[in-house]
Amino acid sequence: MSNRENLDNKMAEISAIDDKRTKRPKHIPSDACILEATTLYHWAMEDKEALMARGLSWELVEDLIVRQEALTEAEAAWNTQWRNRTAIYEEWNSASALAYELRDRLAADFRFAFRNHPDLLPMVKRISNKKNHPTMIQDLNDLSYLGRTNRPLLEAIRFDMSLLEKAAQTSTDMGSLLANTIAALGKLCEVKKIRDQAYTHLKEAVDEIRRTGQYVFRRNKERYIGYISMHLRHAKSRQARKAKEKHQEEKGTGKKNPEKKTF
Repeated sequence: MSNRENLDNKMAEISAIDDKRTKRPKHIPSDACILEATTLYHWAMEDKEALMARGLSWELVEDLIVRQEALTEAEAAWNTQWRNRTAIYEEWNSASALAYELRDRLAADFRFAFRNHPDLLPMVKRISNKKNHPTMIQDLNDLSYLGRTNRPLLEAIRFDMSLLEKAAQTSTDMGSLLANTIAALGKLCEVKKIRDQAYTHLKEAVDEIRRTGQYVFRRNKERYIGYISMHLRHAKSRQARKAKEKHQEEKGTGKKNPEKKTF
């Protein structure tokens, strides 16, 4: 089966994993988990009888590859959605900056044009005080309407009347773009949840097989090593090395208790 088919077939089990049970790829990234699961599968195959003798369900071992391929597909979907999200956000940030600039320009022009009309100035002030995205979109439409209904006052200051139509069109465009941005964020959260659940589904199997293997081969170093995470082992080794280097550096400078920064 393909990775996509395996994810589809596993979706009922994966989606049943609740939030409290869900693990996220923090200490062991998804790609490392996938690689280690594949390695563990082949390692455990050589110890089938010994593992089963201690109560390990062999179906769990055989399911490793299916779970691994399901996570591979879920991770690919997450990475794709993340890239899409980045592109959409960049488009929104660029367009919204121009939209806010247009809104503020119109508000400044209107305040000057309506300076002797106390009935109109509060309308401009109310519009220009709004700071969030949905209200900015509405502001542009409101300013366009307010300008069209008070053309003589704007013409008196030689206002560029084409900006009124531009404001209305920008309001429409930004509304659609904001909706797409929000939808992309929702999709991203949905895909991330599935990725985390697929990660959990795989890691639960990996952890159970490793626990059994570590127990069975606790006195056999040659087999025991195949039931530990090399990623975590290397990470701990790097941390220990950095700590040792830091200690030697502090010792060389005569610092026994370096001052800690507080924020």
